[in-house]
Amino acid sequence: MSKYKFSLLISIIFSIILSACSQVPAENDLDLILPVPTVTPTISTGQHNYPWWNDVVFYEIFVRSFSDSDGDGIGDFQGLKSKLDYLNDGDPNTKSDLGITGIWLMPIFPSTSYHGYDVIDYRDVNPEYGTMDDFIKFLEEAHNRNIKVIIDFVINHTSIEHPWFTEARADTESLYREWYIWSEDKPSYKGPWGQNIWHFNYDNTYYYGVFWSGMPDLNFRNNQVTEEVFDITDFWLKEVGVDGFRIDGALHLIEDGEVQKNTDATHEWFRAFNEHYKAINPQAMTVGEVWDSNFLAVRYVKDKEFDLVFDFEQADSILLGVMGSDGQRVLNALEFNYNLYPDFQKANFLTNHDMNRVMHVFQGNENKAKAAAVILLTSPGVPFIYYGEEVGMLGAKPDENIRLPMQWSTDLNAGFSTGTPWRGVNDNYLDWNMETLKQTSESLTNLYRTLIQSRNETIALRVGEYKTLKTNERNVIAYARVLDEEIIIIIINLENNEKNVVLDIPVGFIRAGEHEVISLLDSKEMASIKVIDEIPTTYTPKEIFKPWEYLILKIKL
Repeated sequence: MSKYKFSLLISIIFSIILSACSQVPAENDLDLILPVPTVTPTISTGQHNYPWWNDVVFYEIFVRSFSDSDGDGIGDFQGLKSKLDYLNDGDPNTKSDLGITGIWLMPIFPSTSYHGYDVIDYRDVNPEYGTMDDFIKFLEEAHNRNIKVIIDFVINHTSIEHPWFTEARADTESLYREWYIWSEDKPSYKGPWGQNIWHFNYDNTYYYGVFWSGMPDLNFRNNQVTEEVFDITDFWLKEVGVDGFRIDGALHLIEDGEVQKNTDATHEWFRAFNEHYKAINPQAMTVGEVWDSNFLAVRYVKDKEFDLVFDFEQADSILLGVMGSDGQRVLNALEFNYNLYPDFQKANFLTNHDMNRVMHVFQGNENKAKAAAVILLTSPGVPFIYYGEEVGMLGAKPDENIRLPMQWSTDLNAGFSTGTPWRGVNDNYLDWNMETLKQTSESLTNLYRTLIQSRNETIALRVGEYKTLKTNERNVIAYARVLDEEIIIIIINLENNEKNVVLDIPVGFIRAGEHEVISLLDSKEMASIKVIDEIPTTYTPKEIFKPWEYLILKIKL
């Protein structure tokens, strides 16, 4: 083990110990009695003994904005099903589909808001999207194409209009009163980002809601709440047949007074939750939204609470590094988080439904969007793509503008709906839409398609070891993904200038001999690499790298 890796390991262990020791469980934690599973789960693996999700590229979809089948201006399950050929047509011999193998659906439960994060019924679907039968037909069709489907599971809070809460707020003697968190007087402390968290009830008491007064937090110190959520989990896994869950706002699940995130009780609850759903379906997967530092987020994976957590810090580093042509920032993030997370068990992304879209961050610069896409789909971990990123959709806060209708074509309303969309489409849809971009070989859409399919076909890009490589240019980044005899090298020029790029090949990295080099994206033959034992080697793949040019090279040993 190198000195770097050893010191990194020590600092990780020390940080996790400090995090655990700094939170003293409240007295009520001793009463947190969680069910114990009766089945020891066995997780089946994908290739090379990693879980199946390490072979998957996920695509995040807001159903309301994806495809409207009936002209009411709201996307629905039938519209979603009709677009599966675009996502994955089920035939591995065709190359016209995007090639995604997993779908994450933003909330599909009945809700009082357009976004769905305030749930009023956990055992049904939003009637604006269709019926449960419509959803199951979509799910079956996705499964027929070997697409896994996970759903947003919003368990930190409910809607203020959920029957549990309407009864709880109206009657202090109600069974459901203790399903929420109450105070006779309004506590003086604020929320994690300085927001009001104690909200007035008409009986002169206050209820706790970390996100908004319309979304009161559930009280997971009450074991009846846990039992109900576990039953709902069973319903979606066993009766409906989804493949797992994205857990919203996971770090805020159980509070400890003024400590409102990452409490010991939260970790304890998610460990029990993990054991429960793995006993029901060992194949089920969860990914946690832990929007915090990676030193804190990684504990949820290492302690077997979630299979994956989203890597927010790496997303920021990629966007800022590409935007500022700062190659070292990107490489530092890739290497650091590769060493931090165990066995590629993290979810990579660029932006999501809570963040300004990629093309907005890059101010419409397609070259930068392409560079970020290459990094996302060649870096260690499980990639998640937000719908519309591949067609260059724009969008900035407020949130509604980040979740606009998908841009399918030059037709009215970008081909999303024959009626009036729930929200107007982007003004640029005539140029930036799927049908138009598919016609241009060098388009952003076709790059995403080629990258996804290359990842699907190349095991090293999914579960290969990561290694940073050196070049003679600071902002031409290079790194490798290596698995057994498969070596993939990624080189990206992050500047708007031509570069003469020379790549350093470390001693022992490639065995001695002269080896053919193939461009993975277009199958073109590149200059060969000649390696002599115990002698440092340099490699020049081509004479000139154009501004923002990228290569993904396969070394044929």
